[in-house]
Amino acid sequence: MTEPRALPEPSAAAETTTGTTAASEAAPGSVRLDAWSEGDAGLLRALNAPELMGHLGGPETEEQLVRRHRRYVDLSADATGAGRMFRVVLLPEERVAGSIGFWTSQWRGEPVYETGWAVLPGFQGRGVATLATRSVVERARQAGLHRHLFAFPSVANAASNAVCRKAGFELLGEEDFEYPPGRPMRCNAWRLDLGATGGR
Repeated sequence: MTEPRALPEPSAAAETTTGTTAASEAAPGSVRLDAWSEGDAGLLRALNAPELMGHLGGPETEEQLVRRHRRYVDLSADATGAGRMFRVVLLPEERVAGSIGFWTSQWRGEPVYETGWAVLPGFQGRGVATLATRSVVERARQAGLHRHLFAFPSVANAASNAVCRKAGFELLGEEDFEYPPGRPMRCNAWRLDLGATGGR
């Protein structure tokens, strides 16, 4: 990932599932993805916590959050298949647990989808990110604009790399980029073939 590749800028999201909760907590039965809306600005602020942004250079400013929220709303209103952003709702509790999305990006000159997610601390370690990622794979497949979906978590982010593996992505290798601009980062490039039947 390079910074221009992430239209809504959350490969961020692919970096934020870093915590765990007690192993005794029950895994969620399922999640629902609701289109990002004007009312989700508070969720974005909650996801901007220092412990969630550690792999991404730290929390964003209020001005940056306002711009990001606008990009998320605009992307979710786009009907071209270029991508969507969602809030993740944990079922059956109907509790908002985080965010996820997919958007058009570039990888080695090829137009692709990119995905990223963020899970609030109280819901980490419960399989929420994996369930949400599997759901967003289906949304990207239905959108149908690109053949491949990529994720680019930091090599140091074990939790997000595990999500990619569990959701059926193929590890292509490591890449260097800057995120945010001026901050070197080493990431893993994970790819999922949206045209494959039956999944991996």
